[in-house]
Amino acid sequence: MHGRYGSDVLSGDWRAPKRGRAVEAPAEIGSVVEEVTTDWVGEIVAVDRDLYTLTLEDRRQRRRTFPLGPGFLLEGKPVILVAPKRPVAQPVKTRTASGSVAVRDVRARVARASRIFVEGKHDAELVEKVWGDDLRIEGVVVELLDGADHLEEVLAGFGPGPTRKVGVLLDHLVPGSKEQRIADAVTSPHVLVVGHPFIDIWAAVKPDRIGLERWPDIPRDVEWKKGVCAHLGWPHAEQADTARAWKQILSRVDSFADCEPALLGRVEELIDFVTVD
Repeated sequence: MHGRYGSDVLSGDWRAPKRGRAVEAPAEIGSVVEEVTTDWVGEIVAVDRDLYTLTLEDRRQRRRTFPLGPGFLLEGKPVILVAPKRPVAQPVKTRTASGSVAVRDVRARVARASRIFVEGKHDAELVEKVWGDDLRIEGVVVELLDGADHLEEVLAGFGPGPTRKVGVLLDHLVPGSKEQRIADAVTSPHVLVVGHPFIDIWAAVKPDRIGLERWPDIPRDVEWKKGVCAHLGWPHAEQADTARAWKQILSRVDSFADCEPALLGRVEELIDFVTVD
């Protein structure tokens, strides 16, 4: 007898709708849905959050408004249509990384003849990270000296003049240093040489940004960058190790607030010098 009458019709969830239970879905503009009580099929062309309604447009461009909620089919499955979430407004950037007022919708200026020279690649990358927006608007290009010892040669090849000014940023520009003697030898009124007191541009980043109270004192017979890496427990045997270490330090710099004032003032001074006629 059991086989004659088949399975028990009450077994399982007999209350479940044939198409499945309705789930919430956002009423996205452009979605095609069916309102089940009227069989109206149309594309969602408007959603009113205040009235909690949506408007459907059928294939004949006729429109009809329905309340949001249950009673719709989306791709053949029952849904409870709700208003889509409002997009989160992104904060408008009002300041550049250097603290200057951000200028909207302005193309980078054609590069000036004037230049700013820095000692090495790491110096250039830090200047770009903080002052890049300002330099592009002003049309100022930053170039490398590949060491302060090349300054005289670079200036001779560049030919500074009233419309070809040169600003130079040197590391470790302190009384009695080699860098100070190099700076003192420059006499052209079209060249401004300034510098920061740090032995390397790394130390112009505030030490607490990488978890230090202060930058370590490194013995004179140890290369400073390698000594810093060793102090931090970072690999330092190869040049690639110090390059990776600098990338790690630079990643902690988001704005001028992450750098020492002794660097900030000097770079601003150079930008003013090469951009003011």
